[in-house]
Amino acid sequence: MKHNNPYQVIKRRYITEKTSMLQGLKDASSNKSLARCENPKYTFLVDPKANKNEIAEALEEIYSDKHIRVVAVNTINVKPKQYNRRGRMNAGRSTLQKKAIVTLAVGDQIDE
Repeated sequence: MKHNNPYQVIKRRYITEKTSMLQGLKDASSNKSLARCENPKYTFLVDPKANKNEIAEALEEIYSDKHIRVVAVNTINVKPKQYNRRGRMNAGRSTLQKKAIVTLAVGDQIDE
């Protein structure tokens, strides 16, 4: 699927405790295995139909002013969860989401 607008591919940045820990791995020096992680990693919610190449191109276009270079993209499909709607018997369902963990080149950074 070809997207014209990069903001159709990249929905928003996904920030949780776990993803902020993943971003901080490049600064960790206490553990020898963590000290090898020099590339910063960021997590985004993306369009479920987007592939890895489209995600990398869209990110480089969105952050073109910072001149970032995407090294790798890992994707995760998050299945919808069922839940009960406020005491009613019929169940609801959340939407399908796709996360992308993006690895940038050494020295590149996204500050927001």
